[in-house]
Formats: sequence, C-alpha cells, structure tokens
Amino acid sequence: MLTVVVIALLVVMVMALSRALLGPTIYDRILAVNVFGTKTVLLIAVVGFLFGRPDFLDIALVYALINFISVIGVLRYFEYSNDRHQGDNP
Repeated sequence: MLTVVVIALLVVMVMALSRALLGPTIYDRILAVNVFGTKTVLLIAVVGFLFGRPDFLDIALVYALINFISVIGVLRYFEYSNDRHQGDNP
C-alpha cells in the first residue's frame, strides 16, 4: 500500500516539474516548485516510515521550512522587481 503512495507522489512530482518548466507565468512556476517541495516532504516522510527511520521526519520538517522560506523570498524578490520596473514606465 505504501509503495502505491510513493509511486503516486512521484507521478505528482513529475507533473509539478512539467508545470514548472512549461508554466506561462513566473507565478505558475513558483507555485509548481512549491508543490514539488511539498510533495518531496511527503515523500521523505513516507520513505522514513517504510524504512522505520523516524529521524527522517526531522529532515522532512527542516526541508519544509526551507521550502517555505525560499518561496516567500522569491515571491518578495519578484514583487519588488516588478514594482521597480513599473515605476520606470509611467
């Protein structure tokens, strides 16, 4: 049963990567990378459960925090870079 979950997570991760590569806007790509990071956290947790390694949950939590902070940082960067470019052309 857990192998089905791992396979489903891998399929969703491939779909998120394809959206990240083909996304029409930068925000679609950032959202796809965020989804990929979230599914990676789930995959780490499931693999840790499969192998009986509870310390993988700590790794998954750290990865989730890094994913969250990086997405917020990238969104802030694009928010301020868009404001600068819009101010140049009235």
